[in-house]
Amino acid sequence: MAEGIENIGKRDVVWSYFAAFFTIGAGIILLPFMTYKFSAEVMGIWVIFQTINQLVVLLDMGFRPSFARNISYVFSGVKHLQVEGIEDTNNYDVDYSLLNGTLTAMRRFYTAIALITLLLLGTFGTLYIFYVLDKFNGNRTDIIIAWVLQIIINCYNLYTLYYDALLTGKGYIKRSQQINIIGQGLYLSLAIGLVLAGLGLTAIVASQLISIILRRMLSYRVFFSKEMKEQLKQADTKSAKAIMKAIFPNSIKSGLTSLGGFIVNNSAVFISSAFLPLAVTASYGITLQVVTILGRCSVVMYVSLLPKLAQYRVERDVDRLKKDYQYCVISLLLIFLIGGTVFAVLGNPILQFIHSETLFLPTSMLCMLLLFQCLEQNHVVAAGFIMADNKIPFFIPSLLSGAATIILLYLFVGVFDWGVWGMILAPGLAQLAYQNWKWPSVVIKELWNK
Repeated sequence: MAEGIENIGKRDVVWSYFAAFFTIGAGIILLPFMTYKFSAEVMGIWVIFQTINQLVVLLDMGFRPSFARNISYVFSGVKHLQVEGIEDTNNYDVDYSLLNGTLTAMRRFYTAIALITLLLLGTFGTLYIFYVLDKFNGNRTDIIIAWVLQIIINCYNLYTLYYDALLTGKGYIKRSQQINIIGQGLYLSLAIGLVLAGLGLTAIVASQLISIILRRMLSYRVFFSKEMKEQLKQADTKSAKAIMKAIFPNSIKSGLTSLGGFIVNNSAVFISSAFLPLAVTASYGITLQVVTILGRCSVVMYVSLLPKLAQYRVERDVDRLKKDYQYCVISLLLIFLIGGTVFAVLGNPILQFIHSETLFLPTSMLCMLLLFQCLEQNHVVAAGFIMADNKIPFFIPSLLSGAATIILLYLFVGVFDWGVWGMILAPGLAQLAYQNWKWPSVVIKELWNK
């Protein structure tokens, strides 16, 4: 009996929202402890660490979403993976030989990426951290130990990153979110305890490492069930080289798109550390971190439906795609409206109540960040509906937006000395010029003109 994509229902979406809000809760709960115990300089280093983590994930080069999408195709009955588009099929039996080959391709790819990460972080990353530490007045030993742990985290995370693709592709949304909740709970409890014990930034990073290891162990147990192992053992293995050849072009396009998105959303952190004090970087960074978490929550429904979107594309079910797109956009707008209002009203009063040295940005700046983030996530959802058809037309515009962001950041911050306003406006205007309106209009035209 074939194991297809798991049925994704209301419970999966509810668990996804619960996990997203738990992630927000964990960040909000932990943040006051960090700002209370850490100086503004240490918070600035933490923001840089977080940005480096996001940069390292780009070494995945877009293969994780491509692998997840192709895993969904396999469990939808596809017998051959294609460079572009999807094979039409009425046979929903799973080709475990194709699944075996895809697993082999993923393992080889992520082993190579983890080794490259070790080399890059151990050399260039370490040089950058020591450059930042030149103007740091706190405990450098704590930062260096934390950095070593950061290298370990990033290498291990990339080495096992395909577990996320497996769970998403198979439709294990509820289980995946339950694992995230368990991991976040462990991270939060350990981090708070260790921070209060006076272990500094090392406490946060060590807690992250333990949490990631637990999540990966649980993910392995969920996907590789006894039945799954038996099916894979009995099947042959299709050529991993041929599978990578089919997945590679769109994965690179997806990776370039992610690179452009990273430049747009995170380059201000690196540039600000060159032109502005670490305390300013910290204030901008923690505000952006909360706004970004809110953005991730706003696309929870879309992420939950990703395996089904791939299946609907295989089945050419336009009606379901239209309905799901409407649900995704409405949920996105509601979460930004409610969550953004709560953040703007309560954010700084809470930090002031605990006498935090680092505060969020003023309300006017925060509202502008929220607006730009809402537009960003709206076009991300639209792009996802396009990608579900195994087509990626937006990688060049994404890179152009990234390049425009760097130019505008240099002008606004380095030349015109607009400070934080320049850091906010540069990426927002670069995206507003094209991507924010282009991809939603493409999806609406495609789905409602059929």
